[in-house]
Amino acid sequence: MKFTPPDCQQCLSRKNSLLGCCHGQELEDLSASKSSCLYKKGQVIFSEGSKPSGLHCVHSGKVKVCKMGSDGKEQIIRLAKPGDVVGYRALMADSNYSASAVALDDAVVCFVPKSQFMDLIHENMDFSNGLMKLLSKALGEAEERMTQMAYKPVRERLAEALLLLQKTYQQGEGQVNFTISISREDLAAIVGTAKETTIRLLSEFKEEQIISTKGSSITILNPDRLYSICHLYD
Repeated sequence: MKFTPPDCQQCLSRKNSLLGCCHGQELEDLSASKSSCLYKKGQVIFSEGSKPSGLHCVHSGKVKVCKMGSDGKEQIIRLAKPGDVVGYRALMADSNYSASAVALDDAVVCFVPKSQFMDLIHENMDFSNGLMKLLSKALGEAEERMTQMAYKPVRERLAEALLLLQKTYQQGEGQVNFTISISREDLAAIVGTAKETTIRLLSEFKEEQIISTKGSSITILNPDRLYSICHLYD
């Protein structure tokens, strides 16, 4: 299948993106200078420890931002959907990437060179403000995650991870039951536990009719019950 790079002016994902702050000539300049790439499931978009040379914006598909622990286990620290930008913190700090970005399924990701990213910061106040909000939100989420990992039992964290997947990737308000295909390894890496523990707890949720499963697919049948579980000790 021939890959056609997305056009910034016609991009539907841009409406929910930091790049939605760009208009007119800025969009034309973006289209002219950016590049786009189709990443297959499991392909690395950028690697932990490497130096950033631009901004990555997810056009379609799902992306995970992950770190490798000292024990060799992967931990997923963020999920990205169409419209989300990744790698901006290292770009702003002029430091190496502290995590890797990997395609969770087939994904199209656009790349904006650093020079144009910096021009937008200096010339577009809405873009600068939007970037500050993203950084603040990321800091808040990191603090929340640290608290969860330190104090919440694994069962609660799994319930929270399933709700996070729903919040991030559910399309349309009218969708009755949310279904996502995700490997048990990736789900365990979001929760921060062993794959075997994740499988056991999913079986418990299935017995309680909170979820149903088919292969790698998980369908949330009772999100209210998941919410109750992950706020059990709040």
